[in-house]
Amino acid sequence: MKIKYTMESLQRMAYFEKLTRSRLKDFIETETKMFFIVDKGFLRKALGPEMKNVRKLEEAFKKKIKIIEYSDDVLRFTMNVLAPLKVVDIKEDDGIIIITGPDQKTKGLMIGARAANLRMFESIVQKYFSEIKELKVI
Repeated sequence: MKIKYTMESLQRMAYFEKLTRSRLKDFIETETKMFFIVDKGFLRKALGPEMKNVRKLEEAFKKKIKIIEYSDDVLRFTMNVLAPLKVVDIKEDDGIIIITGPDQKTKGLMIGARAANLRMFESIVQKYFSEIKELKVI
């Protein structure tokens, strides 16, 4: 799968790397949110002290920002995508990742209105792990 970035996306990625001094692996933008996926070990640096970098990025781009740390382990990466939401248990069964949340409120945040959040998280995970068919919250 070939990914094409627009000139604007490339500029945003360059600004992110310059501001955070961290290595960016990928960038995904929706209408309301921007996801920056950083290489393993760069999350703390990307967030900045007291989330300073996130606030600067949100001001600059006028959108919500989520920074995700990449992992080669599909379950670890899925937990990173869901963070800061708490996960009680996570397992993979035949291409389906089953996530157990601690309470109804957290599960609701994971799923979102009309499952919008869950499908968005699912597409991010599937971008790197094509064998994953879906995410399920129980």
